[in-house]
Amino acid sequence: MFQPDFLNQVREQLATKEDPAKLRSPKFETTSGITLKNSYTPADTETFNPIKDLGKPGSYPFTRHVQPTGFRGRLWTMRQYAGFGTAEESNTRYRYLLDQGQTGLSVAFDLPTQIGMDPDHPMSLGEVGKVGVSCCSIRDMRTLFKDIPLDKVSTSMTINAPAAVMLSLYLAVAEEQGVRFDQVSGTIQNDILKEYMARGTYIYPPRPSMRLITDIFSFCSEQVPNWNTISISGYHIREAGCTAAQEIAFTLADGIAYIEAGLKAGLKLEAFAPRLSFFFNAHNQFFEEIAKYRAARRMWAKIIKERFGCNDPKSQMLRFHTQTAGSTLTAQQPDNNIVRTTVQAMAAVIGGTQSLHTNSRDEALALPTEISARIALRTQQILAYEHRIADVVDPFGGSYFIESLTDELQAMAEALIAKVDEAGGMVAAIEKGIPQREIQNAAYAFQKAVERDEQIVVGVNKFAIKNEPKPDLLRVDEALGAMRRKQVAEYRSLRDNDAVRTKLETLKAKATATDNLMPYILDAVKAEATVGEVSDTLREVYGEYQERLVL
Repeated sequence: MFQPDFLNQVREQLATKEDPAKLRSPKFETTSGITLKNSYTPADTETFNPIKDLGKPGSYPFTRHVQPTGFRGRLWTMRQYAGFGTAEESNTRYRYLLDQGQTGLSVAFDLPTQIGMDPDHPMSLGEVGKVGVSCCSIRDMRTLFKDIPLDKVSTSMTINAPAAVMLSLYLAVAEEQGVRFDQVSGTIQNDILKEYMARGTYIYPPRPSMRLITDIFSFCSEQVPNWNTISISGYHIREAGCTAAQEIAFTLADGIAYIEAGLKAGLKLEAFAPRLSFFFNAHNQFFEEIAKYRAARRMWAKIIKERFGCNDPKSQMLRFHTQTAGSTLTAQQPDNNIVRTTVQAMAAVIGGTQSLHTNSRDEALALPTEISARIALRTQQILAYEHRIADVVDPFGGSYFIESLTDELQAMAEALIAKVDEAGGMVAAIEKGIPQREIQNAAYAFQKAVERDEQIVVGVNKFAIKNEPKPDLLRVDEALGAMRRKQVAEYRSLRDNDAVRTKLETLKAKATATDNLMPYILDAVKAEATVGEVSDTLREVYGEYQERLVL
């Protein structure tokens, strides 16, 4: 039965008598500024790629899908991003999600781990276990994956600056389980360029960071062949406020930079390009998002074929993970976020994502509760098994509207990539502040549109509720930081510190040379060096990146 307070809120909203016509935007356009026509005809699809030249799913230029049968053979991987507090707590959540039907793990690390600091570092105070799991040693990684066989599960780790360290810890634990490196599968984000643009969890300057990335490419191509060595992320760029066209452009420009770095390091493109993966946002404008994924696939295939002269289909395929848009979630009326997430997830699946995370309803307020995480997972399962939205490959292919949007987004993104090329490539463009400025301007324009009520956010600037009840939230124990500091001290007291010192000294010497650093990082973490100790060793050689002010 409805509660009186709820009924009063409904009556209050009805009493406002909002004119629905006034709630519509005065402009009919996408986030990228594409003006939307009242309706579309075949003439709107003939600018760049006429419908007759679309190609088939699973074949160049992969506009329609990277697989000929889409999801008919196997559904997308339902990979819920999770991690909080201690390794023990996160392990419990992972095993719960696997029991509920999740088909892949996705690890969230806390902020100190993301910037290569141990829990006892002064800068870690107040942040331990807050936005992800605290994991600084092989003991933590061992606990994190207790009773989870690493030859049976695919694991994604959202980690960038210390990616080489976290991958080494994961491989060391797999080895302890008796799992060979060639049996391990998963992904590390390892995309440092977008950190300078949008997210901020960098450690070293761009150029030594690129060296670490290419070392991972080389090491995994030889020893961990089923591992995706990078997840080139447009997600965080979009979360920082960019448009759909900018998300495509800056993500693919980052991809170009990583390929060029790999080639410069002496790697053959076919040896590492098939293990590159991408990570996109699923934002609010349903049709633009579908067109975005199609345009990105087509553009990447063209870049690999025409720019790099590679005809290998596996290298041309743009395979990507998607996460629904955290920045669109609201603290007000959090149950509304279930609806937002559902529609965003539909766009991602129809657009052809290979794996998907659906955000939980309470993530604008806190880390998700177990109930909220289950609802988010059930959202994917209902879309797949009840609504059956994956039964047909590229169901909107041939739509005058979708094809026109795909073409226009491609044109806009190609113009932005040309701008990056003129600056000397993405590393140079970041150093000049070009993508940062573009993203900041787009974010500012969106916020002003919200403030002017030109962009409606339901429950925020329209249809708000007074005296809204507070939901139950997950709270991380404030005593966790002190407990983790004590655990780290104990860990250091029990290990062979001379062995650790020797391994770190060797790593430092190799960092000043040209050797691949992965074997030496792996040796260090096996000897029980911590994430912070390995990161600090490299800080001594490379220094720390200092963000420049972009005006």
